[in-house]
Amino acid sequence: MYAQAYDQYKKTSIETLSPGKLLLMLYDGAIRNVKDAREAIKTKDYNMAHNRIIKAQDIVTELMVTLNMEYDISKQLYSIYDYIYRRMVEANVNKDTEILDEVEGFLTELRDTWQEVVKKQAGNGIEARQMQNLSIKG
Repeated sequence: MYAQAYDQYKKTSIETLSPGKLLLMLYDGAIRNVKDAREAIKTKDYNMAHNRIIKAQDIVTELMVTLNMEYDISKQLYSIYDYIYRRMVEANVNKDTEILDEVEGFLTELRDTWQEVVKKQAGNGIEARQMQNLSIKG
């Protein structure tokens, strides 16, 4: 019963996040999984590495499908996400930590950029939900 209540709490807390904070959470999850995969490769735990890379790929896929393609920036982001996804596939096949380093760098840079956007919107008193007009669907 406690586990069920906790699951409901987690679901509610995620559903009530602003799009900007949710986006940052997705980036954080992808970065964390890439880091975990890199460590798993170093310790030769290839099953764990595979699973973590797949989780990171799932997050990047989510980022891709939620883009609002009416905006030019979304098309550019889609290309970046597609490249990151393909590099993760390559890293998974070859168990290549250098590729994961590259992927982590891209994800971190994108996350930091979006974090600045979220901060500026909050600082300007702009409702965080308006961020969906930048590149993600609500």
